[in-house]
Amino acid sequence: MERLSSRQVYANPWMVVREDQIRRSDGSDGIFGVIDKPDYALIIPLDGDRMHLVEQFRYPLGLRRWEFPQGTAPDLQESDPLELARRELREETGLHAARMTPIGLLDVAPGMSSQRGRVFVATELTSGAPERELSEQDMRAAWFDRREVTRMITDGEITDAQSIAALGLLLLHEQSYRQ
Repeated sequence: MERLSSRQVYANPWMVVREDQIRRSDGSDGIFGVIDKPDYALIIPLDGDRMHLVEQFRYPLGLRRWEFPQGTAPDLQESDPLELARRELREETGLHAARMTPIGLLDVAPGMSSQRGRVFVATELTSGAPERELSEQDMRAAWFDRREVTRMITDGEITDAQSIAALGLLLLHEQSYRQ
């Protein structure tokens, strides 16, 4: 597939929306609408069988949602994934991790977005005060045991696809170390 042209349709400090004119391998032309966002880091704070989640209001859904801490660098910047993960963990939860283990890569919505996410497990945690951004002022954070997190997913209390996929990566990561 070849991109023939691209035009920016919309931009704000968090994303750029563009429309690309493309030519497929059979010679036919088409368009793609693409949302460009910087890559994000998602962190699973893990203390034994406990996981630390954050809850915030998600405006597009009109709902409060529990999820793992995650975020991007400000102003569409790209950032070192490990540094970004440490910053997001500290900002959203106040936690500091002596150990951050990368466990996988997630593509958010590859049919319409260029955004990718790096998943980390944070362990050997110490507590501090959160350093939340203005848009995170209503955020809450709490520890849950694994059974409770699983129940919350099953009952639809956790619906964030990235968080659910990250939990799957964690289970695969742990399984590979047991064998």
